[in-house]
Amino acid sequence: MRLKTPREKRILYTKTTVRWILYYLLILLFFTIMTSGTYTKPMLLVPAAICVAIGNDVMAAAVTGAVCGFLTDMACGRLFGYNAVLLTVFCVAASLIFELYLRNKFVNYLWITAVASFLQCWLDYKFYYEIWDYENVSRIFTHVSLKVWGLTVVASVVVYALYKLINHFLMPKEHLTIEEVIKTS
Repeated sequence: MRLKTPREKRILYTKTTVRWILYYLLILLFFTIMTSGTYTKPMLLVPAAICVAIGNDVMAAAVTGAVCGFLTDMACGRLFGYNAVLLTVFCVAASLIFELYLRNKFVNYLWITAVASFLQCWLDYKFYYEIWDYENVSRIFTHVSLKVWGLTVVASVVVYALYKLINHFLMPKEHLTIEEVIKTS
């Protein structure tokens, strides 16, 4: 995309700034929702981080994954940095997968989010419960972890719709002329 005038550049930078502010305001809203109520609620920061990752470059995905991971650690009372590492890896992988192989479609987002949130719930169960070999510990996985995973996958539909709305209005649109396509080929 070629910017010809300073006005076009200013509009692009303004849209980009507003888009990132809205991204992180939604992340703070999801953190607030995660820290209120009962223990069985969706992990909204996982689909939010994946949403940001699939539409942006690897560095933005890594930073957003780390921020969402640290917020998840605070919301769930986990070791500080545990979920940050997990979400950073998930977001970088999602960004690369969407950049290299997949189209930015809802179905692709949904299965990536389902896999990432399942891995996050499963690893949380393994490292915080099963490792201590408590009696009937598998009930935590079947009655709590899988319920949280299901709620997260269902809630990811709403999260995707919100981020898609922001991207629709504020993501720069790339329109190439025929001459630009020929030059890049």
